[in-house]
Order: sequence, then structure tokens, then C-alpha cells
Amino acid sequence: MEIILNGEPYTIDQPLTVVALLERLDIDARRVAVEHNFAILKRQLFDVTLINDGDRIEIVNFVGGG
Repeated sequence: MEIILNGEPYTIDQPLTVVALLERLDIDARRVAVEHNFAILKRQLFDVTLINDGDRIEIVNFVGGG
């Protein structure tokens, strides 16, 4: 299965939840915003939203500083 992840093709073996994808990418779910097929996901939906073949995912990391 192929998805578009941050504008690039990315292969997954089976449908994944957003949380599973973030874990696979070693990304802390508390520090990102995720767009799934052009819709911003609420954090509480990360563990129930499935990513399927052809889906578009954009992940934006929050960076602190000062």
C-alpha cells in the first residue's frame, strides 16, 4: 500500500492508525499536528483514524525555543 507522507510516496504493509504511523516514524504524538486527506485531525482521533492506500498525510512538528 502506498500513501503520500509529507508530499513523498511512502509504503505501508497494511492500514495503520495515525498513532501506529507516528510510532513507526519515532515521532512523539504530543508534539505534532497531523493532516489526513486535507483535514486537520484532533489528537484524540489519532488512535482511531486509519490510514489506507492512497491517503495523504502531512505531519508538522512543533518546535519550541526562545
